[in-house]
Amino acid sequence: MRVPRRHADEVETDAALVRRLLRSQFPDWAELPVEPVASSGTVNALYRLGGDLAVRLPRIREQRSRMGNLRRELELLPVLAPLLPTGLPHAVAVGRPDDGYPYEWAVYRWIGGENPEPGGSDGLALPLAAFVRAVWSIDLPGPPVARSPDLASFDEFTRENIEALDGELDRDAATALWEDVLAVPAWPRDPVWVHGDVMPGNLVARDGVLAAVIDWGCAGLGDPACDLMVAWNLLGPEGRAVFREAVDVDEDTWARGRGWALWTGLGAQPYYRETFPEFAAHGRRTVLEVLADEA
Repeated sequence: MRVPRRHADEVETDAALVRRLLRSQFPDWAELPVEPVASSGTVNALYRLGGDLAVRLPRIREQRSRMGNLRRELELLPVLAPLLPTGLPHAVAVGRPDDGYPYEWAVYRWIGGENPEPGGSDGLALPLAAFVRAVWSIDLPGPPVARSPDLASFDEFTRENIEALDGELDRDAATALWEDVLAVPAWPRDPVWVHGDVMPGNLVARDGVLAAVIDWGCAGLGDPACDLMVAWNLLGPEGRAVFREAVDVDEDTWARGRGWALWTGLGAQPYYRETFPEFAAHGRRTVLEVLADEA
């Protein structure tokens, strides 16, 4: 039993490996049922452990993923949790490389719920706005280099994906919009805390309520615009309007948020078309929402 592969060069994992790691390092949990979680994300493979735990194993080396390292995320979560209005992952153990698996890994408390459905979760607009504003208001020392660089750093990547999707989207409209957002002035003030990857797969809802925000590997200091991409990758037009009013950002920041939604939506499609078609479909929806939206 294994989770689906997302990358050609990722480390193979399966339930048998998880059990061997547990027997070697955390024998008290070794006989609990282990089940792969099919909706595991692009950076980590996730296995349900018994009823209350989950094992999270990085799929690829950290330099390859461009995400923050697991150790730093584990250090951040207990500090950030009391400051935010939603649940955060709670690690209960950290494992070491072993049995051919080359990375640190972790055991977390299981967070029950489901990822919200793009286009059908406008009721989350206000709690999402409250969440991102709470993150931006965190007053703690952060990394010395901004986690979210200027949009221009994604220029080559974005144009390559527009070309790769020729015939599947309005290439001229996507290029024009991308060039428009590149011309928007950069964030003029000191960087603020950001989650950096607010998208449906990193949100957990229960009964229509935002219960938790997971995957904090991109968190750090940066342009708050990066956290606005959820307005297009999850919400529809009505929810987006509610979210925009509640986050209360200036026109330039909103425009840069569109740029973040555009490049991430484009990037999700060619790369994950075969290995994660649901993620690629969500990326396509995001791009269509961005192109249809009024600036």
